[in-house]
Amino acid sequence: MPTTPVREPLSPWPFAGVIGLACVAFLIGATPEVVGTHWWVVLPLGAVWVVALLLAIQWFTARPRTVVVLPVVVALVWLATILAGARWLGWGLAGGA
Repeated sequence: MPTTPVREPLSPWPFAGVIGLACVAFLIGATPEVVGTHWWVVLPLGAVWVVALLLAIQWFTARPRTVVVLPVVVALVWLATILAGARWLGWGLAGGA
């Protein structure tokens, strides 16, 4: 007689990570309007976000706690990009692009 596999309870961590990635997507999408950056800044940031989303999909069941780290990493990449642009390229409210 075949036995039914035991299902482990779902971890909430990957869901939190995907929600965090959705928040970071809005952050990246609003960057040109709010910060005053050029359109070409959003393209590599969007590529980083897509790579993080693909990793989150791949790691959803295999590494559920690691998925939570992905939006933090993407947000830090965004912050470093914006701060570097504000420092060396004059982005921001006062300088404009």
